[in-house]
Amino acid sequence: MSQAAESKRAVVLLSGGLDSATVLAIARSEGYACHALSVSYGQRHAAELAAARRIARMLGAVEHRELHVNLDAVGGSALTDPSIAVPESPSSGIPVTYVPARNTLLLALALGWAEVLGARDLFIGVNAIDYSGYPDCRPEFIHAFERLANLATKAGVEGVRFCVHAPLIRLGKAAIIRRGLQLGVDYAATVSCYQADAEGRACGRCDACRLRRAGFAEAGVPDPTRYR
Repeated sequence: MSQAAESKRAVVLLSGGLDSATVLAIARSEGYACHALSVSYGQRHAAELAAARRIARMLGAVEHRELHVNLDAVGGSALTDPSIAVPESPSSGIPVTYVPARNTLLLALALGWAEVLGARDLFIGVNAIDYSGYPDCRPEFIHAFERLANLATKAGVEGVRFCVHAPLIRLGKAAIIRRGLQLGVDYAATVSCYQADAEGRACGRCDACRLRRAGFAEAGVPDPTRYR
């Protein structure tokens, strides 16, 4: 790896879905050497982890790691507790697919790895436009975590500034898809569905599926999603 690339290392959170794949492509296009991080947290849609492995290879991550945290032991979400049904129609308020503290935990893991790598940039694919209303997808959360990162780390105390990048946060799903296509993202390789089967096929009814399908329709491009 060149000295220039070493100075632009980044940790990119990679779920295997549409948004995180686009963020990896964006980070690569900006010249970062991308260390992709996926987290197996007990999610029922574990097929997304296989998608993350594919995407990391396809989009040129220099390294891809998968960490394991048992958020299913905590529960409280339809994504980690099989006794809670995934909603298949729109609902008001914060839906039961919200996973308590998930993005806080994921960014904390990314921050720890970044400090070890000597990386100062973290990328996450949160979005506050076409999203399900999760509180940890808002700009206020990203700004607060960035402040925390610079307070709670040895590197931060020694004067090195961490930056949390959320390049999709103010983009609609169609705009995200167009950006990804410009950067060569193969969305057929991604899995967004909250209840995808073992082969990664989508239900077509959950929030994630509805937002994804509407995004492709608005973008005016064929939807490559494999539905059951």
